[in-house]
Amino acid sequence: MVLKVFDDKISLAKAAAEQAATAMARSIRKRGTARVVAASAASQIEFLEALIATPGIDWKRVELFHLDEYIGLPAEHPASFRKFLQERLISKTGITNHHLLNAEDGPEEVMRRTSKAIAAAPVDVAFVGIGENGHLAFNDPPADFETEEPYIIVKLDEACRMQQVGEGWFEDLMAVPTHAISMSVRQVLKAKEILAVVPDTRKAAAIKACFDGPISPMAPSSILRTHANAKIYLDKNSAALLSAATLSSLAASA
Repeated sequence: MVLKVFDDKISLAKAAAEQAATAMARSIRKRGTARVVAASAASQIEFLEALIATPGIDWKRVELFHLDEYIGLPAEHPASFRKFLQERLISKTGITNHHLLNAEDGPEEVMRRTSKAIAAAPVDVAFVGIGENGHLAFNDPPADFETEEPYIIVKLDEACRMQQVGEGWFEDLMAVPTHAISMSVRQVLKAKEILAVVPDTRKAAAIKACFDGPISPMAPSSILRTHANAKIYLDKNSAALLSAATLSSLAASA
């Protein structure tokens, strides 16, 4: 794992997009396609904009997998992650091969079908965020580090749901769904490369818990430290609480 710290979220996004484009191009050259997982969150907006603006990506050769989605939320709802990916990535790139999680009805069948698709071949690169409670995808603490199921149904904790309110996706806590379909922790870790894009002060406590503390289900994204090719992109705000020892041991910074 590598931690990279940037002055601001724009330079962070640009660097992460450059690495993402490189990983995708490498996979397309080798196998004719790039299998990609994408997160849907406010923290990913600048990154996705920078990625879309990167020239030379053959988006027709990209196969896109959905990281997580609320159960029972209509696709037209502002907080829908399907809506997010459609508007901020798919419609702007022309990706045609995608596996969006429609969790309005029959989530078990959606998980079965999408799990079969993602298990067909390795994922080349996963774009993820880290939640204010340290979650990875929607795996809130204590996260399940053991299940081999590619997608699981999870109960969202209050901190996770309050983050969605704070970001403006819902009017209040009662409006936030209580359950979601999430890619499992082990499935995320199966990606050949993981790029975690984590800007902003509101993520600083989670970053400290995940990278200064022990690897633990109580800090779910701490598991990224076990992945040989995970790159964590922080800005000065999200890295602000990291210890001097951690910062001095960074494998790379900018």
